[in-house]
Amino acid sequence: MSVLTSEWLKVRSLRSTYLVLGLALSAIFMGLALAVMAAGMYDTASLAQRSRARIADLEEVLVMVPQLCMGILGALTITSEYTTGSIRTSLTLVPGRWPVLAAKSLIVGALGLIVGALTVFGTYFLSREVLGDRFAGAYTTPFQDRLPLLLALSLTVPVFALLGTAFGALLRSAAGAIAVIVGLVYVIPMIIGKIPEPSSERLGSLMIGALPREITGDTITTSVYGSLLSPAAAAMVMVAYAILPLIAATWLVRRRDAWP
Repeated sequence: MSVLTSEWLKVRSLRSTYLVLGLALSAIFMGLALAVMAAGMYDTASLAQRSRARIADLEEVLVMVPQLCMGILGALTITSEYTTGSIRTSLTLVPGRWPVLAAKSLIVGALGLIVGALTVFGTYFLSREVLGDRFAGAYTTPFQDRLPLLLALSLTVPVFALLGTAFGALLRSAAGAIAVIVGLVYVIPMIIGKIPEPSSERLGSLMIGALPREITGDTITTSVYGSLLSPAAAAMVMVAYAILPLIAATWLVRRRDAWP
C-alpha cells in the first residue's frame, strides 16, 4: 500500500497527467461535434441521398483517442522517472522492484477504466440524442443490445494504458513506447489491410480494434479488421495484450540496471 500511495502521488504530481486525461476526454466533444455535423448534412440532403446515407458508430471510431492518450500516459508514468533519474531512488527503496511496476500498472489501469467508460458511453449517449432515427436508425438499437459492445470498447482503453506502461519499462524511452502505441492504433492495421487474403483476415482478427466486435460475436464486414475469433478466444487475446508485455517488463526490470 505504501508503494501504491507513493506511485499515485507521482502520477498526480505530473502536469502531463492532467493534459493527457483532458485530451482523452475530449473524444466526447469530438463525437458531439461529428454528430451535429452529420445531422445537419442529413437534414439538408434529398430523400434519395437520405435513403443511402450511413454513419459509422462514432463511439467505436473515437475510442482511438482515449486508447492513444492512455497508452501515452502509461508510458510517461515510468519513462519520466528514467528521464529524471528518480527511477534509481524508486528501485533502491523497493528492492524487489516488481511492486513499483505493479503499482504503476494498477493506477494507470484504473484511470483507463474510468476514462474508457466515460468516453465510450458519453460519446454513445450524446450521438444517440443528436442523431435520433437518422441514418436508417443507426442509433435506435435498444441500449441493452448495444451494452456488451460498449463495455468491450471501454475495456480496450485500460489495455492500452497497461501496454504503454509495459513498453515504457521495456524500452525506457517515451518516444519508443509511444511509437509502439501509435503503431498498434493506426499503422499496423493499415499495413494488415494491404496484405492479401487470407492472411489479412487472420492477422486482422488478432488486432485490438477487432476484439470488441469478436467478443460480442458481431461480424465485421467493412473494416481492415477480421472477425475469425470466437468470443472466448477474443477475450483471451485481449487479456494477453494486457498481461504478457507486463510480465516481460517485470522480468527485465528485476534483472537489469536501474539506469540505462
